[in-house]
Amino acid sequence: MLSLRFPISFENSLITPFKPRPSRFQTPTVQSLPRLSSSLSLPRATTAGVVLKEEDRELSNNRFAPRGDFPPGGEPLPAGLQRELMPRHVAVIMDGNVRWERRRGLPAGSGHEAGARSLRELVELCWKWGIRVLTVFAFSYDNWVRPQVEVDFLMNLFEKMTSSEIDSFARDGIRISVIGDLSKLPNSLQKLISDAEDRTKGNFRLHLIVAVSYSGKYDIVQACKNISQKVKDGLIQVDDVNESFIEQELETNCTEFPYPDLLIRTSGELRVSNFLLWQLAYTEFFFVSALWPDFGKAEFVEALISFQQRQRRYGGRDL
Repeated sequence: MLSLRFPISFENSLITPFKPRPSRFQTPTVQSLPRLSSSLSLPRATTAGVVLKEEDRELSNNRFAPRGDFPPGGEPLPAGLQRELMPRHVAVIMDGNVRWERRRGLPAGSGHEAGARSLRELVELCWKWGIRVLTVFAFSYDNWVRPQVEVDFLMNLFEKMTSSEIDSFARDGIRISVIGDLSKLPNSLQKLISDAEDRTKGNFRLHLIVAVSYSGKYDIVQACKNISQKVKDGLIQVDDVNESFIEQELETNCTEFPYPDLLIRTSGELRVSNFLLWQLAYTEFFFVSALWPDFGKAEFVEALISFQQRQRRYGGRDL
C-alpha cells in the first residue's frame, strides 16, 4: 500500500485482496445496472443555526488536538496505537469503487455495494475505538454530471442503507448528519434523511457525517453570503467578522469537532477534490493505494499509526 505523510513518505506494503467481512450491520442488495463510474454515495445534514461563542482558538488542545476519552463498551486498541493520541475526527474520501469492480469483471454496481460494506466496517471500528466524528465524502456536487443511471443507482443505494442501518445507529448511540445540497435529492430520500437525523440527534457515541451533493467551495461561498446578509441587516459589523463567524456558517457546524485531525483518501489519488476545503487547514493527510472496497481494519490501523507519529505544530516551532 502506498502511504504518504507530509513531509516524509512511508513505506509501501501489499494491498489485501477483497474478502467480504463479517459485520454486525446488514448489507442491502441493489439490482445491478449498466456500467457506472466511481465512489460510494451517501448523504447532507441540516445545519442548525448554532451560534458559537467568541473564543480564542486553542490550536494545541481543545479544538484540534486528539484526546484519549473512550466511551464504555469499546475494545482494546490494536498493537501500536495509543489511546491518548487517537484522533477525534477522521475524514475519508472513499474512492475507487468502479475501478474495483472493473478489475474483477463484476456487474455494474458491485463496487458500490462492496464500498458500502467497507463503510460499515469503518463505522464499527470508529465506534469501538472511541473516535468521536467520522466524515465521509460519498457524492460530490460535481458528480451530478455523471450518467443518470449511475446517479439513480447511488441514490437508491443510499436510501436502502439508511433504512437498514437506522435502528442499529439509534441503538448504538450513533448520530447521523448529512451535509451538502439536499434539494437535488429525491423527495423520499430527503424525508428519510430528515427522519434519521431527528431520530439520532441525541446520540453522542459517534457522529457520522455523510457529505452528499457537497462542494467545499460552495460551503465557503454560502457561509460568506450568510455573513454578508447579516452585515447588510445591521446584525453585525464588518470588523466583527472573524474565523469563528465563518465556522458557524459552514455545514460542519453540526458537530462539536468540525476540523478533521486525519484525512484518508483511497485509490492512490493525491488530491482533496473539493472536500472540506476550509476545515482541512491543519489536517494530517494519509493517501493509500488500496481501492475503497479493499480498505479494512489493517489499512485503517496503518493510517492511525502514521497519524500518531506526526508532530502537529499548527504554525509553531518545537523549542
